[in-house]
Amino acid sequence: MRRAKCLFLYWRDGQLFFHNFARRLTVSGRPIACEVLGFFDRWRTFQDAITHFANYSQRSVRSALSQLVEYGLLLPKDSSEAEYDSRIAKEWSGWLPEGSFHFSTKDVSYVDRSSWSVDRLKSIIPKTPQPTFIKTIKGAKKIVLPARTFFDSEFIRVLMARKTHRRFSKQKLSLETVSQLLHLVWGVTGYRYSPRFGKLFHKTSPSGGARHPGEVYLMALRVKGLRAGLYHYQPATHQLQMISRNTSREKAGLYCAGQHFARNAAALFLMTAVFRRTMWKYQFARAYRVVLLDAGHLCQTFCLAATWLGLAPFCTAALKDTLIEKDLGIDGVRESVLYVAGVGLPTISARAKQQSSRSGDRRAADPSTGAV
Repeated sequence: MRRAKCLFLYWRDGQLFFHNFARRLTVSGRPIACEVLGFFDRWRTFQDAITHFANYSQRSVRSALSQLVEYGLLLPKDSSEAEYDSRIAKEWSGWLPEGSFHFSTKDVSYVDRSSWSVDRLKSIIPKTPQPTFIKTIKGAKKIVLPARTFFDSEFIRVLMARKTHRRFSKQKLSLETVSQLLHLVWGVTGYRYSPRFGKLFHKTSPSGGARHPGEVYLMALRVKGLRAGLYHYQPATHQLQMISRNTSREKAGLYCAGQHFARNAAALFLMTAVFRRTMWKYQFARAYRVVLLDAGHLCQTFCLAATWLGLAPFCTAALKDTLIEKDLGIDGVRESVLYVAGVGLPTISARAKQQSSRSGDRRAADPSTGAV
């Protein structure tokens, strides 16, 4: 056996806790456990431990070791747990222990509250007042800004029309629309040459160091001209590669932690990151933030592009990480899911509001009327 490498310890309320972030297991223990785990810094046997801890009875040593194995703190040699632990420790070596946050927050338990009453929902809200949404600085001088005047602009209309949708039409998306969306968000729009790094991708969203760790997989549910299934998008050649036909409305709901609206979307876009692309250049843990920021840039571009195409977009970070990664055939270590976006066609009422809003925007922004 060997001590888990994906392990950290902390004190809380006078108790010592051991957390295996690879397995998301946390147990409390006594300080003596640290001595035992310290002894197992390399592969050792039960007999090695019994000999080393000769001041304790063999029975107590065996009992302690069995508990440490049960709680994922000691890992048996050649076990799948030991292999997974070693892979994380190797692949993420430059970003640990700080990067343990990524693994510790995977596969969180979600509660379906869609059927809860308002009173029940209120009962779980903290009893303290919610934080204010506006920050003010006492004593600071205030400067009144010029009036918010916008001339008629398609960009402004798209920006103002962006919203998160939860209801969708039952109509199918066209493959042409999906193609446009993929290219506008994830496609390679050009190249830049760097003397140090060679030819680099240029895309519509910024990426730290032009590393572009983001990948996207399409879950086609209702796309006219495309069989339902899971596809990987190739951004440089603008092609889809089928991974699996294992897809359904129910699976879409499961991917999004049971959020029912995801079942009714026409397509999901499963956003992952290949961490090595960023780790290779930035070998310090703060760069993990950059990977998350990149995903956010891509998703905002997605929402704006989808709105411009007349679609109804949404995004969510409430995910079943391991289920998605298994279905995509990725390992969750070198490449892991971060974010999911989805679209459908807007309902008739939403479409009418969208068209009305656009007409209103044109009138309000007409410079000939002097109105704002």
